[in-house]
Amino acid sequence: MTRIGDKIKTLRSENGMTQKTLAKKLGVSEKFINEIESGKRVANEAIITRISKIFGKQLDDVNMYAEEQAAEKAEKKEYTKVNKVIKKSEANDVWSDALSSILKNVPVYNMDLKTVISTRQLPVVANKIEGYAQDKVSFVEIENDEMLGFRIAKGDIAFVHMTSEIINNSICIIEYNNEKMIRQIKKIDSSKILLISNTSSVRTQTVNTKELKVLAKLEKVEIKL
Repeated sequence: MTRIGDKIKTLRSENGMTQKTLAKKLGVSEKFINEIESGKRVANEAIITRISKIFGKQLDDVNMYAEEQAAEKAEKKEYTKVNKVIKKSEANDVWSDALSSILKNVPVYNMDLKTVISTRQLPVVANKIEGYAQDKVSFVEIENDEMLGFRIAKGDIAFVHMTSEIINNSICIIEYNNEKMIRQIKKIDSSKILLISNTSSVRTQTVNTKELKVLAKLEKVEIKL
């Protein structure tokens, strides 16, 4: 109930007047009076003036009216402000969801393939990145010049996809003698592999396929100038 509604109800009761009678005198519906008294409707200045004349008392509610109108406007303004904030937040969420389905953060690891140095965004096409499953790709920062002859130098960033397959003539990150390294792989036969590195000259090493583990295959390298 509002201050205006409360005072109108008090004056009406003191004068033994029903809502219906007051409504008839004002030329409005009984529902209109009920809504004013209950606070569901705000009485305007014209109604307040007419009620004052009926009861012969100054309601002194011009200020009340102004205050209640101001309060109502403030409430609407606050609601609009909150609603805008919510809508803005919802819009940001929608854009984030949309972008997450188009771009994906791909980790940049050091050679241990565990420590994340940074991330890079790559486009997702047909639910894949560069033709590979999203959870099977990453970047790796090259830590030495052992493959300099292949134009792969320390500080370069390689895009790789995780695989354990031994692919002939591929350049891969492998684990050999508990050490991770990058080597070119050449198959000699079903049980032997040639590992090739090239710092200033070509170096080769023949190993048994069971002695090494392929971790990832290099697909392309960003050269650091």
